[in-house]
Amino acid sequence: MAFESLSERLGKAFKNITGKGKLSEKNMNDMLREVRMSLLEADVNYGVVKDFIARVKEQALGTEVMTSLNPGQMVVKIVHDEIVALLGSEDAPVNYKSSGITTVMMVGLQGTGKTTASAKIANVMKKKQSRKPLLVACDVIRPAAIEQLKTLGESIGVEVFSLGVETKALETAKQSMDYAKENGYDTVLFDTAGRLHIDEELMQELSDIKAFVHPDDILLTVDAMTGQDIVNVAGSFHEQLEVTGLVLTKLDGDSRGGGILSVRSITQVPVKFVGLGEKIDDLDVFHPDRMADRILGMGDIMSLVEQAQDKMDIEASTKSANRMMSGQFTLTDMLVQFQQLEKMGSLGGMMKLIPGMNQLAGQIDEAKAGNKMKKSTAIIQSMTMEERENPNILRASRKNRIAKGSGTTVADVNRLLNEYEKMKQVMKQMGAMTKSGKMPNMGGMGAMGAMKNMRSMNKMMRQGGKRGKR
Repeated sequence: MAFESLSERLGKAFKNITGKGKLSEKNMNDMLREVRMSLLEADVNYGVVKDFIARVKEQALGTEVMTSLNPGQMVVKIVHDEIVALLGSEDAPVNYKSSGITTVMMVGLQGTGKTTASAKIANVMKKKQSRKPLLVACDVIRPAAIEQLKTLGESIGVEVFSLGVETKALETAKQSMDYAKENGYDTVLFDTAGRLHIDEELMQELSDIKAFVHPDDILLTVDAMTGQDIVNVAGSFHEQLEVTGLVLTKLDGDSRGGGILSVRSITQVPVKFVGLGEKIDDLDVFHPDRMADRILGMGDIMSLVEQAQDKMDIEASTKSANRMMSGQFTLTDMLVQFQQLEKMGSLGGMMKLIPGMNQLAGQIDEAKAGNKMKKSTAIIQSMTMEERENPNILRASRKNRIAKGSGTTVADVNRLLNEYEKMKQVMKQMGAMTKSGKMPNMGGMGAMGAMKNMRSMNKMMRQGGKRGKR
C-alpha cells in the first residue's frame, strides 16, 4: 500500500531521537536529513520537501521543544502536524446546497477509475450522508463506460440516467437535470468523458457541461500510482476548470504516495475522497489527520471503528459477545466471529489501523489466513445445529461426513476442534473475570468498547495459551 516504505523510513528516523533525553542541533539535523531523504524517495516534490523541512526545523529548534521533558515526542508531533498541513488542515466535504439540487462533475483522464469512483461516491452519499443521488452517464465516447455505470448503479440501488452514445454529452446533462427535478433527486453526479491525455476537444466538452450545470463541485479523479504526475494533471485540469476537489484511487496499490503529499501544497486543491480497494464500499471521505497518523505508523482507530459499525452486524456481534462474556461459547459463536471478520476485509489492512500493529501487518500471509478461515467456516457450516452446540458428540463417522461435506479432511476437522477448545477455555476465563467485576461487560458497548478491551483480551489469550502448553 502507498506510504508503507515512507512509514518505515520515518519510523527509523524518529527512533534515533525519541529516546534522547536532550536534543541538540546535531542530532536534530541527523533526524531531519533522514526525514528529507524519506520524503524524496517517496516521490514528494523537491520544493515541497524543502519548505517542509524548513518549517519543522524552525519549530523543533525552538526553546519550548528543546527544554521540554520529552523533546523527541514533541518533534514527532511537529512532523505529524506539518504532514496534516500538507494534506489539508481540515476535512473538505462535498459542497452541498442548502436547498435544491447539488451538482457534481466527475472529471479525469481515462484509466484513473473515474466511472467506478462516481458510483462509489454515490454509494457513500446514499448510505452515509442520507442523500438521494442520480448518476448521469455523460461519457458517450465509450459505450462500455455507460454499461459499466449502469451495472454499478444497479449494485448500489442508485438510478443511472443515460440517452446512449448517439446523444451528445451536453444534451444528456440538460435532460438529466429536468429528470432529477421531476423525480425528487437532491444530488446529481455527472460521469464525464476522459482521454489518455488532456486535449482541446475534451476540455471544450467539459467546459460546455460546466457552463450549463454550474456544478457545486468539480471532482478530479487521479490515480495514486502515477506519482508526481498527479501534480501535473491536477494543475492542468484546475487551470481550465477550477477543480474543487480530488478523488484519489488505487491508494491500496504499491505506490510511494509522494504525489499525494505534493498535490495539495502545490495546487491548493483538497483531497475529498480516497479509494482503498476495488469493492464498491472501498472508498470513503478523506481525513487529513487520520492519513497523517497512518503515515507515521500511529494507526487509525477511528476509521477501524467506523468500518466495524458499517460492515459488521452489530446486533449479532453484541449477542455473541454477551454469550461469550457469560462463559458460553459454541461452534455457532465461532462461526459468527469468522463471518464478521470476513465482512471487515483484509486482516493486514485492519492491523494497520491499530496503533503499534503496523509493522506486524506486513508479516501476515493474507492468502493463507483467508483460506484457513474459509476452510473453518465450511467445516462448521457442514455440521448440524446439534453438533455445533455440542461438539463432544462428534465421532469418526460424523467427522468423515463433515469432512466430505466441506471438501476438507478429517485432520482439518480435528484441527478446528482443537482450536475451538482453546478458544472456549479463554472465553470461560473472560466470563469468570466479567462476573467477578475484573473486566467490564462488552454487551451493548459497541465497537469502541470492544476496542478498549482489546489489550486485556490479548493478555488473557496469551495466558490461556501458556496454560495450554503445560
